[in-house]
Amino acid sequence: MKAAVLYKANTPLEVVDVEQQGPQAGEARVRVMATGVCHSDWHIINGDWTLPLPMVLGHEAAGVVEEVGPGVSNVRRGDHIIFSFRPHCGRCFYCSSGRSILCDGYASARFVMLDGTHRLRRNGQDINQMARLGTFAESVVCPAEMLVPISRDMPWPQAALIGCAVPTGVGAATRCAQVEAGASVLVIGCGGVGLNVVQGARLAGARTIIACDLLENKLAFAREFGATDTWNAKEGDVAERVRKLTGGRGADYAFDAIGSEATTLQILDAIRPGGLAVIVGMAPMTARAPITPYTMALQEKTLRGTLYGSVRPTVDFPQLVQLYLDGRLKLDQLISRTYTLAEINTGFELLRTGQVARGVVVFN
Repeated sequence: MKAAVLYKANTPLEVVDVEQQGPQAGEARVRVMATGVCHSDWHIINGDWTLPLPMVLGHEAAGVVEEVGPGVSNVRRGDHIIFSFRPHCGRCFYCSSGRSILCDGYASARFVMLDGTHRLRRNGQDINQMARLGTFAESVVCPAEMLVPISRDMPWPQAALIGCAVPTGVGAATRCAQVEAGASVLVIGCGGVGLNVVQGARLAGARTIIACDLLENKLAFAREFGATDTWNAKEGDVAERVRKLTGGRGADYAFDAIGSEATTLQILDAIRPGGLAVIVGMAPMTARAPITPYTMALQEKTLRGTLYGSVRPTVDFPQLVQLYLDGRLKLDQLISRTYTLAEINTGFELLRTGQVARGVVVFN
């Protein structure tokens, strides 16, 4: 089958033929129908995250189950599914306490199968799979517990986005921060994740939703997704602008959908005393943000991180699908462009330069 493989950081992905072993016990093979082009993949391509190569990237996807291995009961051949890029052992402390996103029930690395072996090879060399998935490929063999069945009415490109950008953003507002009706919210970064923080805040009933970015096209997207106010960070101090829009106090909630030293400090500065700042965007591994403990204590501010929007994939993915089918969740507007697998590097170039809200690779 064809797959896009990264052999070296800061080089293009290579679309090549690879050999795929069939599903073993507890695994399934899925024909990929659509997969999103995400900043997390870009962090690996540009060397921000140092993971072992070669690797098939891709983690935000949906497809059809083609084959299941022994012992699989949660999916069957023919099921339409969304991939979850986190494991769900069902028995560790985190799974047992309802926080499966933090599952630590397996000892194997997150780029090989649960038993520590590979399913992909090329020219005699093992190939890793990002998040045990590697969805920039025509099909994926992965642990079946990472597959969430969904309605057959859901279109593939939109379904793929529920694998990462949508729950990460919507969940950050509704699951992690639990934004309440009437609240004031700041969102810094209006890419695929940030736009979903905006619409998560909208779904929660926030009254003031301030979106901030450096690109005017991204701010236009934010207004379409529910932002009541937008601010280009080139035009002045973000926190000062937020205070002017919130009666001088600052935002009740602020979300960093980029992940950098500067933006983390901005959301802390922009929240009111007693407010909550949430880091959503995944930063480079080496990023550091020098907070001021004195101010944190004096003003009772809270800084929190969220992974995958703190969602529960088996519960939340079907709910997000239904919200879309009911017309309450905007996903059509999120897809700026689709690509073939051969065009994958074009997709990352447009992502890097901020020309799209989200790009999606679609398979025939």
